[in-house]
Amino acid sequence: MATTTSLKFSADAEPRQAAWVRWLDLSDRSLAILLLAPAALLLALIIVYPVCRLAYTSFFSLSLTSGLPAEFIGFENYQLMIDDPVFWETTWNTVLITLITVPGALIVGLGLALMANLPFRTQWPVRLSLLIPWALPLSFAGLIFAWFFHSEYGVVNDVLNRVGLPGVIWFNSPNWAFSAICLTIIWKTSSFMALIILAGLQTIPRSLYEAADVDGAGRFRQFFEITLPLLKPSIVVALIFRTITSLQTFDIPYMMTGGGPGTSTATLAMYIHQNTVSFLDLGYGSALAVVMFALSMCVTAVYLRMIRTKE
Repeated sequence: MATTTSLKFSADAEPRQAAWVRWLDLSDRSLAILLLAPAALLLALIIVYPVCRLAYTSFFSLSLTSGLPAEFIGFENYQLMIDDPVFWETTWNTVLITLITVPGALIVGLGLALMANLPFRTQWPVRLSLLIPWALPLSFAGLIFAWFFHSEYGVVNDVLNRVGLPGVIWFNSPNWAFSAICLTIIWKTSSFMALIILAGLQTIPRSLYEAADVDGAGRFRQFFEITLPLLKPSIVVALIFRTITSLQTFDIPYMMTGGGPGTSTATLAMYIHQNTVSFLDLGYGSALAVVMFALSMCVTAVYLRMIRTKE
């Protein structure tokens, strides 16, 4: 009797156990969806919702200083933007900073990465020097270089005077002020480019260089035929991140010049900050932020298309 009961219990438990096992045995697609769902929900909460809310606010006239309720005005904020000369000037300044500092940081960062990858006996001081500019906060870098370029007691003018050249009043001239900002950004961001490129250099097999030495290839030929082609994925990743952050440049010009003289060194991010924080015009500031977001997405799409084309 006990044997019959145990057999019956086993027969009943087997279908339930099989169903439990089938529930755990997910397909690859189902498992991927299950594992990615928390990350997708987090991204939706911290990225998708704020962007959608920003775009929604851009269609309203919402100024906290007026005391009036929000009023739907459609595309009037964007039309006002087209007729706003400060918007075009700050956008051009942002694009110009991007066109100057991104290639500059790439060239300097590539040189620093190649130097850090040399077979030194002790490489840690060189690699530590790459981390210091990257770890320094942007606002601190702006304050430090504002002191460096100070017309009276700055380090740059002191060096110029010591070599027999006249000092420059850096922040009274739009061109000199813009040049000082670009040099500061290149110094600050080249270490970031160098770290990414250095990681790419570490993945290149040494056997390729040994084979090139056997074939009689010189250093320049090895660089252009081995190093540079194999570094293209790392360079593209570095360019994507650096270009997006350069389009959002705020801290360094804000701390060095405040956008002056006039608005000659103001960026689009600074103009957004002025409208939303200083003037409390959330509607127009949101429209400006939407334009900056769209510009960043367009640049990212171009880079991704380049990667896909190369593959």
